[in-house]
Amino acid sequence: MRRILTIPAATVAAALAALAPCTGARPHTITVASVAAPHHVAAPADHTVTFVNHTGRKVWVGSTVNTDGSKNLSKLPTLEPGQSATVTVPENAAPGHWRGKFFARMGCTGNPGSTFHCPIGDCGKFTDHCDPTATEQPVGLAEFNFDTHDGLAPWYDVSYVNAFSVPITITPHDVTGSGSGCATTGCSQNLLPKCPAADLTRWPDGTPMLCTSPNRDAKTPYSDMIAANCPKAYGWSRQDQEPGNQVMQQCSRCNGFTVEFHRGA
Repeated sequence: MRRILTIPAATVAAALAALAPCTGARPHTITVASVAAPHHVAAPADHTVTFVNHTGRKVWVGSTVNTDGSKNLSKLPTLEPGQSATVTVPENAAPGHWRGKFFARMGCTGNPGSTFHCPIGDCGKFTDHCDPTATEQPVGLAEFNFDTHDGLAPWYDVSYVNAFSVPITITPHDVTGSGSGCATTGCSQNLLPKCPAADLTRWPDGTPMLCTSPNRDAKTPYSDMIAANCPKAYGWSRQDQEPGNQVMQQCSRCNGFTVEFHRGA
């Protein structure tokens, strides 16, 4: 799992300064029980994530989590071109947070539970969830940090640190109030035609399939290509430490997010 969802101190400090005018706004609507004192405040509702498939191909949504007690998700959707589906993030269940990522598995074939395999985003033999023991394959990611103990959460970003497969955007929905944060991140532009030749993998018919980073922890022609064309997505692992970067966003004033997989591979 990538380390970026543990926010560097400098990034948090900058976010706090930028968000100062709106920190008084309530991040969620709360309900106070109408019973005798002491009153009990209900926990905020779990956020939702809605996935939209604009790729032109069938997508099996994959998800993995950080090794911090976050619970792996099951019953993830399979989307035909143009379809959408929504999942609920279990952030209020123990341990009180959910940190993980979503991605588009594509080109998958085989029998579920046995020979199922995906050339893009492979994460095991199951169609509706990822095998937690499977090796993580390079793919574009929609990453989230839902933490009920963090007043600025959720944090979110699009990461092409490992690879670019399809363009991804993340947009908060049902945003209340005003202030900083809550911006759309990622990009909808297909960057495969701009991939350095040495980093490009093709489908059997010769069309571009995957652009893989040669070194996720260093600036390379690959990361330069991402930065030049999609400045609101990670191109390498330490991009959030660069002055003026736009890769990490937060939105405590929304009910959920829309993750769109755009046409690419």
